[in-house]
Amino acid sequence: MEFRVLRYFLAVARESSITKAANFLHLTQPTLSRQLQDLEKELGQKLLIRGKHKVTLTPEGIILKKRAEEIVDMVEKTEAEFNSINVVIGGDIYIGSGETDSMKYIAQVMKDIQREYPDIKFHVYSGNAEDVTEKIDKGLLDFGVLIQPIDLSKYDNITLPEKDLWGVLMLKSSPLAKKDFVTLEDLVSVPIIASRQMSKKYSAESGFLDWFGEKFYYLNITATYNLVYNAAIMVKAGIGYAITLDKLVNTTGDSELCFKPLKPKLESGLDFVWKKYQEFSPAAKLFLEKLSESLNV
Repeated sequence: MEFRVLRYFLAVARESSITKAANFLHLTQPTLSRQLQDLEKELGQKLLIRGKHKVTLTPEGIILKKRAEEIVDMVEKTEAEFNSINVVIGGDIYIGSGETDSMKYIAQVMKDIQREYPDIKFHVYSGNAEDVTEKIDKGLLDFGVLIQPIDLSKYDNITLPEKDLWGVLMLKSSPLAKKDFVTLEDLVSVPIIASRQMSKKYSAESGFLDWFGEKFYYLNITATYNLVYNAAIMVKAGIGYAITLDKLVNTTGDSELCFKPLKPKLESGLDFVWKKYQEFSPAAKLFLEKLSESLNV
């Protein structure tokens, strides 16, 4: 399987058209069609459904698209790292993180480095712990910011100074908005908008099951979210109460939303992690050194 042909396949998947992909790639349509047919023959699977006006992916084509995107990302990242060797320190640093106020520590180091090393570029990927660790393991991310508890057996880490506070995002007009805190008894009788981390079957590992106890399984979870921005929109629409972290949504001034912490208090620490025995690019190595200095570790 040639890397060049994977790029061709991704172009067809993106354009949903062999003709448009051929024009984009500066190839003739017969040449591109032959390359794709050879790829299908090599893999022993039909990858494309060729319609009159549109090309769609088969289930096997969808699998290859995901893998091909990962391969292309890895090759481009590797090329960028080698291009930065023996020149002024520059290149790309890839960081994955869930939504957390503690990203301010990372952002400050980014700012300090770019002031001194303008050729260093940062790329931040937003995702939950499962998404971020998968990409770290595959070498697509240099670092990750993960909410505790997390299995650190495969990673080295720096624990960030602050903990994130869990609470409930709600309309200021809702009955619970009159309270200073939200209790378990308050939550079991209202519709809940839950984060993916909270709603997954392995919630016992996330700390939520300890807080909710057996009543966790009786929550009326009406919707789930991956990004807090989307959760806030659902709250504004009156779908329910979103359990989330503090300081991620503006609740000041004219905002129609407010945040109330859980009682008893539920907090989560955060770890800045990287794969053990990781061989860093000069830029990534510099970033880790600067972050360690800024946190005095």
